[in-house]
Amino acid sequence: MFNHIMVGSNDIERSKRFYDAVLGTLGAGQPNVNKAPTGHTRLFYRHDGQAFCVSEPINDQEASVANGGTIGFKCSSPEQVQAFHDTAVAHGGTSCEEPPGLREGAMGPLHLAYVRDPDGHKLCAIHRPEQAR
Repeated sequence: MFNHIMVGSNDIERSKRFYDAVLGTLGAGQPNVNKAPTGHTRLFYRHDGQAFCVSEPINDQEASVANGGTIGFKCSSPEQVQAFHDTAVAHGGTSCEEPPGLREGAMGPLHLAYVRDPDGHKLCAIHRPEQAR
């Protein structure tokens, strides 16, 4: 359904350091760094046929977060969920909601961790135990 997700950043170099580390826990490599025709810097991380992008806002307004929005990243194990969380916090992110761990939800048991990136975007690392089967 999705081709890519893009978030804005008020400090693209800080975002690059953060996402290089955090997305590295999922196996993503270095981003393709691109200059838009407007001169704004954009980062394109590609992994498993998907793209996660970070951009300086093209309209020159300050980047802001989506209240109620969350971007979920699929993890291959509970350990990868924890590594995602711990790496995010070590690189300027902040933990939010409950501590990382197993939770029961409407879709069954899930291993979850929630963090906010340095610009405030809410990220979720998620592993469904049935994914391993």
